[in-house]
Amino acid sequence: METTNAKQQKISFVGFAAFMIVLFTMPLGHAAMIIMEKTLGETYLTPAAFVLGLLGAALAIWGFYIKNENGATFAGLIGGLMTWTGWIEFTFVYFARRYNVAPAMENGEIVTKPEYLVMMSSVGFLAIILMFYIFSARTRCVFFSWIQKALRINRHEESLHTVHSNHSLTTFVETNILLWACYLLLMFAYDDQILGDRHPVTAFIAFGSLVWSAYLFVKLMKIRKIGYAIRYAIPTVIIFWNFVEILGRWDFFHEIWTEPGQYKTEIIIMFVVFLLFSAGLFFRKKHVTK
Repeated sequence: METTNAKQQKISFVGFAAFMIVLFTMPLGHAAMIIMEKTLGETYLTPAAFVLGLLGAALAIWGFYIKNENGATFAGLIGGLMTWTGWIEFTFVYFARRYNVAPAMENGEIVTKPEYLVMMSSVGFLAIILMFYIFSARTRCVFFSWIQKALRINRHEESLHTVHSNHSLTTFVETNILLWACYLLLMFAYDDQILGDRHPVTAFIAFGSLVWSAYLFVKLMKIRKIGYAIRYAIPTVIIFWNFVEILGRWDFFHEIWTEPGQYKTEIIIMFVVFLLFSAGLFFRKKHVTK
């Protein structure tokens, strides 16, 4: 009986630690972007963002050659976040500033920054990429698999091995596409000409994301393999973050990661906790297998 309980605790730690690692990358990523904007200025921000994205891409490619699945997955995750911030978010920041795109205002306050308004124009590109993943049948994503079954798309399992075994780049692409898709979902939901942040559909997105992420979290707790747990935690956290973002939009709490200069202690604590969970997960003496 004691052995069974110990095994369950180990399983729970792997899934929970993976969730916490990915969860803390969300506010830390926001904070890092704000810090870069405020400290570098417009002169140095663009080249620094390019280098950040380049390092992220290089990290993901390096992860491709790592034989260890856990290391490759972690390289894909961190590389994906760096590339998202450097090459995607800051690219929208650059062009929004260059062409003087006005932010969305409400009661004299900025509710949506210009770069996110520009990002909405990329929805067509996302649709094309999603079409590829749905109809190419080269994915092991549970969500895409469900859509493929619903559309009666023939899935050739032998064609999945190469994509699935590329843990670093799979994680890299998954992270960026999920962030992109969820950002666009929120931006269109916030748009007053489409829905608005107080619209019932927006509330459905918030609580629907909470329920969906809770379902994924329960399944995540059963995963014993570290690399797979990290990859599964990515959609779990990003979908959950929709709920967090909408609550922040509704002023249920103050998003301290948007003002890292005023909340240095809290940001440092988040970073330390992130490191502790990472160390606790990746330096375990006995890894549990899936």
